[in-house]
Amino acid sequence: MTYLIAFLIIFLLAVIIIQIGKVTELAAKIRGEEEVARQSSQQQGLWLLIFGIVFLIGCFWSAYYYRNYMFGYGPLTSASEHGADLDYIFNITLVFTGIVFVITHILLFWYSYKYREQQGQKALFFAHDTKLEYIWTAVPAVVMTLLVSQGLVTWNSIFPTLTEEDKYLEIEATGYQFAWDIRYPGADGKLGNKDFRLIDPATNSLGVDWTDEYSVDDVILGGTDKIVLPKDSTIKVRITAKDVLHNFYLPHFRVKMDAVPGLPTSFIFKPIMTTEEFRQQLRAYPEWQVPADPNDPEGKQRWETFEYELACAELCGKGHYSMRRVIEVVSREEYETWIAGQKSFYLENIRGTAADPHKDKLFSNEIKLRARELKSAMEAALKETATDADKTIQLKHVFYKTGSDELSDLSKYELDNLADLMQKNAGVRVELGGHTDNTGDPAANLTLSQKRADNVRAYLINKGIDAARLVSKGYGQDKPLESNDTEEGRQKNRRTELRIISK
Repeated sequence: MTYLIAFLIIFLLAVIIIQIGKVTELAAKIRGEEEVARQSSQQQGLWLLIFGIVFLIGCFWSAYYYRNYMFGYGPLTSASEHGADLDYIFNITLVFTGIVFVITHILLFWYSYKYREQQGQKALFFAHDTKLEYIWTAVPAVVMTLLVSQGLVTWNSIFPTLTEEDKYLEIEATGYQFAWDIRYPGADGKLGNKDFRLIDPATNSLGVDWTDEYSVDDVILGGTDKIVLPKDSTIKVRITAKDVLHNFYLPHFRVKMDAVPGLPTSFIFKPIMTTEEFRQQLRAYPEWQVPADPNDPEGKQRWETFEYELACAELCGKGHYSMRRVIEVVSREEYETWIAGQKSFYLENIRGTAADPHKDKLFSNEIKLRARELKSAMEAALKETATDADKTIQLKHVFYKTGSDELSDLSKYELDNLADLMQKNAGVRVELGGHTDNTGDPAANLTLSQKRADNVRAYLINKGIDAARLVSKGYGQDKPLESNDTEEGRQKNRRTELRIISK
């Protein structure tokens, strides 16, 4: 029905235009062609002059009225250090082009009126004017030279050459239809290598090279996680794409750079205002003191809901709009707290799987983490209020070779930590318990669990722990933690435990 009504409206407009044309043609025949043309020219010249005046007034009025909504004016000053320089370049360009714009339109509409058709006047035609060509060639050339020169100076200042001595945070943004993956360096402060040939959509969508030890502590944010950046810190963003052309655009920081598949680019900037500081700046302007949701006049005001954002400034497909990501700028201290709470992608998703190239190796951060975990469990077990469950500690990182009682090489870290804790708590006596799943013969499992517990005890004795403080006992398959019906359950049941006997 809607299409039918639209068609009828268009049809009627066409009929009206045709009829007006016929009436005009008839009037011309009655009054004479030349007189009609002369009157038409008079009217058009006058209306063009009126339109030109209204148009120019409207341009200046709208720029003034909407000044607090435009980047670089009112509260929307740049939130990055280099942004003020870019705003300055924009304003200089606006002055020159604005002068040309105003003069051109004044002449355009004035000449339309001045040189309207009048009786007794004849148009003058000339084919060439060298002086005029010199003027309109030289003036733009000089202006363009000044603008380009200033632009190059500003651009070079934005992109300094960073060295190893420079303190900066390097992150990576990878665009794809329709999201961004953001990679942060871990405690080592360096991003690991990538190789597109290592991309696996299921386990390694970025193609991170896990054999590079700089990669193992890298943090990868998913498509909806908030991007957090520290204030007053130099940020270098590696920018790339996996499928089509995207554009890394941070409007409030005056950052914009193409993300090109196969051709990494980068941008360097320094945030100078936290998200909360920018909100307070917006708060002072009436345009931002309105409800964020018009349907909820009692809700938060617009300035309170403001967020910095990352957008894609290329039309990369139907889901282009969904590439928006929220960015939060915080103090350096808040950033350090936030990044410390993020999990390494490798440790959370790759470690111990078939894709792990470091199965027989522990990293320093893992060793420290395991030591803290065991220390915390021991402290809880030695409290006066500790329950029987608290007094039993699972040695999560003690492993044996398959079907054997021989300790794996990686078990020494856990047992060394345990030996240190035993030496610091000299009055503690413990039982070391070995457990298996229900695979195989129960009697053989009992024997295997006893041998494994004995080997743990022997390792601790070899580290200087008094044998009288250590008891080893094998429980076989008699005390499962989970059902033995699943592989996951059986894996949890194969374990070594420490139980506090006395302290």
